[in-house]
Amino acid sequence: MFDIVPLPAFNDNYIWLIKDAGTRRAVVVDPGDAAPVLAWLERHPEWRLTDILITHHHHDHTGGVTALKQRTGARVTAPADEGIADVDLALADADRLDVLDATFEVIRVPGHTAGHIAYYLAGERPLLFSGDTLFSAGCGRLFEGTPTQMLESLRRLASLPDATEIYCGHEYTQSNLRFALAVEPGNTQVQDALEETRRLREAKRPTLPTTLGRERGINPFLRTAESDVRQHLQEQRGVPADASEDTFFAALRAWKDTF
Repeated sequence: MFDIVPLPAFNDNYIWLIKDAGTRRAVVVDPGDAAPVLAWLERHPEWRLTDILITHHHHDHTGGVTALKQRTGARVTAPADEGIADVDLALADADRLDVLDATFEVIRVPGHTAGHIAYYLAGERPLLFSGDTLFSAGCGRLFEGTPTQMLESLRRLASLPDATEIYCGHEYTQSNLRFALAVEPGNTQVQDALEETRRLREAKRPTLPTTLGRERGINPFLRTAESDVRQHLQEQRGVPADASEDTFFAALRAWKDTF
């Protein structure tokens, strides 16, 4: 069983450190800054960093790669088509990645960036490192992809088991839930999640991980087929009642961009 530690970086990033207590090996996901990782390793000199997993090319997810690789010799894995430097193993959709005596599946999820990938570990405790594709109560901005691409990417992730623990790249939960409540004012799951999130943030605790089962009830970007979501998009954004799901999704993302 892995222990997964959030290492805060910048204003709201999380670098995820995955620990294997049996072997004292560790892996980090999306180290935008080397300093938090190096500080952790200095406090725990008995641990060895073996791998660096990257989901997409944005600097706040890759900025620490070179320094970490130079200091630790860790192997760097990343999307094959995003032009990331210092990569040892380039990954494509459906590839398998062996780290910490476990096998992760690579899932290509374009939308936020053109070549974004997620890392999924199946089993009794399914884990998903989703980068900036799927957030708690939200999804990433469409910097390089289309609404249709992002909708399909989220559908792929939504096909995973409800128990899947989701480790995303940012602490956006509170603002995302405020938007979710505007989309579905009567959704009691969103109301409860917002209150829980408020308490966690006041205590300076992470709101993550979330689970896919929880997200099905609170994340408007996974709920674009729901009648209440569609009704509010018709009222607030003028979406025709008979529009395609892609159109509803595009309107939802555009609303969030200016919320």
